[in-house]
Order: sequence, then structure tokens, then C-alpha cells
Amino acid sequence: MSSFSGAAAIAGIGATEFSKESGRSELQLSAEATLAALADAGLTASDVDGLVTFTMDSTSEIALARELGIGDLRFFSRINYGGGAACATVQQAAMAVATGMADVVVAYRGFNERSGQRFGQVQKWAAEQVNTNGLDNAWTYPQGLSTPAATVAMQARRYMHEYGATSEDFGRVAVADRRHAANNPAAFFYQKPITIQDHQSSRIIADPLRLLDCCQESDGAVAIVVTSTERARDLRAGAVPILAAAQGSAADQFVMTSYYRDDIGIAEMGVVGRDLWRQSGLAPADIQTAVLYDHFTPYVLMQLEELGFCGRGEAKDFIADGAIEIGGRLPLNTHGGQLGEAYIHGMNGIAEGVRQIRGSSVNQVDGARHVLVTAGTGVPTSGLILGGA
Repeated sequence: MSSFSGAAAIAGIGATEFSKESGRSELQLSAEATLAALADAGLTASDVDGLVTFTMDSTSEIALARELGIGDLRFFSRINYGGGAACATVQQAAMAVATGMADVVVAYRGFNERSGQRFGQVQKWAAEQVNTNGLDNAWTYPQGLSTPAATVAMQARRYMHEYGATSEDFGRVAVADRRHAANNPAAFFYQKPITIQDHQSSRIIADPLRLLDCCQESDGAVAIVVTSTERARDLRAGAVPILAAAQGSAADQFVMTSYYRDDIGIAEMGVVGRDLWRQSGLAPADIQTAVLYDHFTPYVLMQLEELGFCGRGEAKDFIADGAIEIGGRLPLNTHGGQLGEAYIHGMNGIAEGVRQIRGSSVNQVDGARHVLVTAGTGVPTSGLILGGA
């Protein structure tokens, strides 16, 4: 284990309701989630001296601090690359705490992604930016690769061609997520499970991706409180130690269009996985449950392979017998995932990882001691391992 492992812990989690139209500003959503997380931890705004969020978040750190009455900030940071930022916000918070740069750091993400800017639609501005991101997008957007679903569909088709995966294999991820969401009152799809037949009859969005392969569009916010493990143990909700926290970008990396590699898999998640195992001293067999970023179902199969839970091309066989459902050998996305609960850019998955370690999930996994959580794939990304030493 690295010296970083276990030095910091998650002491509080908080969220707004998840909806399709919040009816309030993104600043207000982030403020509500942060207050809820602080209350969960038994702390107040005056205890906070650090804030971390996504570069895509519209709520600045100083605006949130003013709104909540937070005093001096000794640390603030923002992470790039969309959903790939999720676990890295907690990584940055944990590094700040572990090095003494701050004592209590809140990682937050709030947006009106359904009633405001919808990420799933063509974003013409993304190919017109006067920076290297705009330059990269300018090559693919005119060809029609101008939505996340379109770009992921290309990789999904190549994966099917190389490894024999089918649309039904992708559908098993959606069925598992929706089955878990059906037990979760906070989930948008509470009490609404689906069958593999429902998946197969859902309309095509970008061939081979069907509607039920694609995550929701949601409004809402989630906040995570990080402090030292020693301090967290004395707080209201106790400590959920951060055993490992990693970021990853691989060779020839683009944002969702890394098609020029010999292997067009998600090598960036392999970078993250290797560092998570190194930091924690754990192996895939030590993980009882995981929250794998599920903006699109094919990437869940690819993550299982990149993280070492099975061999390359074997994920379709790994999940065929219900392994990723409650009672299986690796239950995934027990809150319902972003397909079933809500799409809060992966931050709600971190909160579910905390609930599993606390033993308070609505779909609690027996003996959950180590939980792996990942951030968005197809982009530079990040991951966490939470749990006891």
C-alpha cells in the first residue's frame, strides 16, 4: 500500500432529488447538496477550507463559498474531461487533506443537464473552440461524430466485431441497473425494471446503441465531504477511508474519439486500474461490489476487462449468468447507475460506494469491505477504492 492509502476518508455525502426539471439554479442545487453532505458529517460551512469541482460546472468555488458562508479557502481545484473528472475530485480533495493543504474539502457537482444544456445533443460550439479541444473536434464533428452516443457507437461496433459481443450482452448491463434502481426510492426509474426484451425493442439511437444502452439526462447535485481518516472517525457518520485514488490518460488519447490506436479500447481505464491496485495493495478478487461509470453499456463490459475482472473479450461471458446483479459475484451499480438512478456525472456513484461501506445501501451487498468506483470512460478518467484497510 502507498503512504497515501487510507490517510483521508469520506465523512459525509449529500444530494438533492434527481429530476428532469429542478426548477432552480445550478448554484442552488450545489448549495443544497453541500449542506446535506456537511449535515451528514456533523460539520458546518465554517469547517470547510477547500472545494473541488469539474471544469464543466457552472458554479464557481467562490460563489458556492459566498452562498454558504464558508470563510477562507486554502485549497480549490477543478478537473477537466467531463465525466472523467468524477473520482478525481475526491482524489484532489484527499491529496489536499493528506498533505495538510486543507482540513475539510467538499467535492461537488450540480447541473440542470436535462432542463438546461443537454450533453447528448450536438454541441456545435465544441468544434469551434479556439483551443486544442476545438481542433480535435473539428476533425470528427463534420463527419457526424458530434454526440457522445455517435462516438461510443463506433467503438461498440468494433468491440462486437473483434470479440463477438452482441446487443443482448450490452442489454444485460441495462437490465441489472434497472433492477437495482427498481428498489431505490431516490432513483428516477424506481419500481420500473426492464427485461432484455424491453432492451431489444427499444429504438436505435446510434447503431448499435439502443435507447436503453444510453444513460439518462438529469437535473441534480451531489456533494462529498473529505477530511482526515482520524478526524472522520470522530464525526457523526464515521469514516469511509479512501484506499486508492487515481487518474489516467493513455497514449494517443483524444476525448471520446481515440480511434487511432491499434487497440481502440479504453486504455485510460487500464492506467487507472493499475494505479488503484498498486496504491491499495488489493486485487480484483478483493472487491465485493463496484460502481462502474455507465453512460453507455458497452463501456461497462470494456471496463471489467481493463480493470482485470476478466480477460480481454471475456466480459460478455463474465456477466452472462447474472454476476453483476445482487447475489452475483460482482454486483455493479447497486443504486441503479446512471441508467437507472440519475446522471450526475458519476458523483452519485461515489455516494453509493460510501453507502455500501456504511452498510446502508438499498441493495446492500453482504460483506462489502472494498468498493471500486470509476469515472467516465472514452475520456481521460479516474477511479477510487473505498473501504477498510
